[in-house]
Amino acid sequence: TIVIDAGHGGKDGSTRGVFSREKDVALKTALRLGKTIEENMKHVRVVYTRTTDVFIPLYERIGIANREKADLFISIHCNSMPHTMKNRSSVRGVETFVSGSGRLDEQDVAIRENMSILYEKDYKENYQGYDPNDPTSIILLSLMKNAYREQSIKFASLIQDEYVKSGRVDRGVKEQSLAVLAKAGMPAVLTEIGFISNPREEEYMNSEEGQNEIANNLLKAIQNYKKQVELE
Repeated sequence: TIVIDAGHGGKDGSTRGVFSREKDVALKTALRLGKTIEENMKHVRVVYTRTTDVFIPLYERIGIANREKADLFISIHCNSMPHTMKNRSSVRGVETFVSGSGRLDEQDVAIRENMSILYEKDYKENYQGYDPNDPTSIILLSLMKNAYREQSIKFASLIQDEYVKSGRVDRGVKEQSLAVLAKAGMPAVLTEIGFISNPREEEYMNSEEGQNEIANNLLKAIQNYKKQVELE
């Protein structure tokens, strides 16, 4: 069982490029990936956290995966550089994150992605006092240990390998205190499929060719991971 999570959605979805929004690109990619898995891995069950433009709390996304007893959890996002950054539109590449502490001064992605929590009414209760407005409280999330760290890193590395084979710029595998991956009862990753703030990558992520390539990259990584697990 693989749970595919399209990042953001509904009221949580202001990040955009020139002509598209992250939440829409993530959903389109998630649905494409699910279809690709079902066509090529007949024995695998695909579950989506959302199939329409709705808001799903971060804790509920991983909650779905835990309830479904998923073997893998993949959260799909688009990266973006701040509007204030010089040469914002030239930054490109792909990176995949796993749950971990990392260095506090390198938690920029965690801070950005965890801001979705503010759309939830009882977020302090749901995340044990975590406040996305306070960077130091990231330590709280890092204490929610993911017991599947090594497997998550292995899976994330396989994803990056496939992206690189397609000629994408490799920004690596990184550990960050991401709320959507906290408390995962399985190997879990968040993959940033490109920069929506880069016009060329935005075009690629929205194109038929780009969608197919990204879905096939992720499919091959899943197949390779499954092979490795079965050999252990």
